[in-house]
Amino acid sequence: MTRWLRSSLNCTATAMVLAYGTSVSAQSAPTSATDITREQIQTVLASMGESIDRQLKIADIGGGENVGVGILHRDGDNDTDGAHRGIIHAQVTEVYIILSGGGTLLTGGDIIDPTEPSAGSILIGPTFSGQSRNGQIREISEGDVVVIPAGVLHAWTLIPDEVTYLSVRIDPHLALPAGYVNPEIR
Repeated sequence: MTRWLRSSLNCTATAMVLAYGTSVSAQSAPTSATDITREQIQTVLASMGESIDRQLKIADIGGGENVGVGILHRDGDNDTDGAHRGIIHAQVTEVYIILSGGGTLLTGGDIIDPTEPSAGSILIGPTFSGQSRNGQIREISEGDVVVIPAGVLHAWTLIPDEVTYLSVRIDPHLALPAGYVNPEIR
């Protein structure tokens, strides 16, 4: 667990730097960095219970953008009906950094029978769901990184055992509350 966590933290830092580099403006440039330690990730992961997705921190990166980092864990699952329903985040791009396990991930395609967008949440902002037709299906495993732009349907269709991953959430619309820190790590 130490090796994947160390490499995932490096990937997270790189993703945050890339997001920051594309959005800096002189009048609102941040004056400090936001750290998420290995211990903080492990604390939140250990306290997740039945939840599959917990936000760790959300940072204002300047230029009218925020970046959140969440930890997700899903136990084995199988989309047995083949409907390929997934979720679509209206305003937030996600970068998945797979820490352990893996599965079959569906992204994109034509969205069939979409629901109305939700009002949003501290995790991923306004979101809706729909069925995918002609989406891309591929195997994802430890060490892989997937960038899912805002507006792209995504769903796990098969998780043989488990998958644990960080989600770096790039938020150019300020849908996520800057300064949020998970209560478990305050």
